[in-house]
Amino acid sequence: MNKTIISCALTGSGDTTRLSPAVPVTPEQIAKEAIAACEAGASIAHIHVRDPKSGGPSAELALYREVVSRIRDSGCPILINLTTGLGAGFIPSDEDPNRGSKESTMMTPEARVRHVLELRPEICSLDVATMNFGNRAFVNVKDHLIKMATLVEAAGVKPEIEVFDLGHVRLARHLIETQGILQAPLFQLCLGVPWGAHADTESLLLMKSYLPENARWSAFGISRAQFPMVAQSVILGGHVRVGLEDNLYIDKGELAPGNAALVKRAVDIIKSIGGEVATPDEARGILGLPARRPSQVTH
Repeated sequence: MNKTIISCALTGSGDTTRLSPAVPVTPEQIAKEAIAACEAGASIAHIHVRDPKSGGPSAELALYREVVSRIRDSGCPILINLTTGLGAGFIPSDEDPNRGSKESTMMTPEARVRHVLELRPEICSLDVATMNFGNRAFVNVKDHLIKMATLVEAAGVKPEIEVFDLGHVRLARHLIETQGILQAPLFQLCLGVPWGAHADTESLLLMKSYLPENARWSAFGISRAQFPMVAQSVILGGHVRVGLEDNLYIDKGELAPGNAALVKRAVDIIKSIGGEVATPDEARGILGLPARRPSQVTH
């Protein structure tokens, strides 16, 4: 087995803060969770930000800036992966379905990657998916994806291609093969999300079989499927993701006290089946990312 990269999705944008007190909300809390996850064995922190007052999702640049600054200033070596998922939610207006309701969150491609272009993380997510996402439409059309990928790659940031079903993999391959973008691709196979692919072995095998030959990939399952998918992904040669964005529980009926506990469980699973966990610096090499600069290492 090759070494396994653990990515930790720290907080997400879902309505989870009312379900668990462990979900981080403020920039300070999110940064502390990233550092704790790294100490537990994670190499990548997947980061959303939330409104510190309401706990709801936010696209505020200042919040991203504070989270990233706190992590970098701490000297923590974890790779930073900023989401670009916000800005793709569409709920039709009851009065005029051609227009979005006030709950819609659609944004321009430029606005969705503004924080990435300024903060230059190692990685950012790119949701190659249009689908029913819970009770709303998650809309990521081809032209927007091309624009976003072109902008972040020109800034030296690696897109992590998030796919939720088989057709999304096919679209990603089409973009790779026809647009000159997303080369040496990094895929995240997102399983169990309503209404995408099931979090089961058959779905993971099928989606994996459609990936480009040179793709590096990771997978996760939500809720109770989180830990079974850790084992399954490692067995099939992939990397893994855990975190409070995807699952709030460390055991049946027992809320996780924080992201670090979920990472530690993933580490135990990987080691129990004969695998090894990659360090952040090893993850950079596996993903073809530049090594840390001396100033980053000695901070």
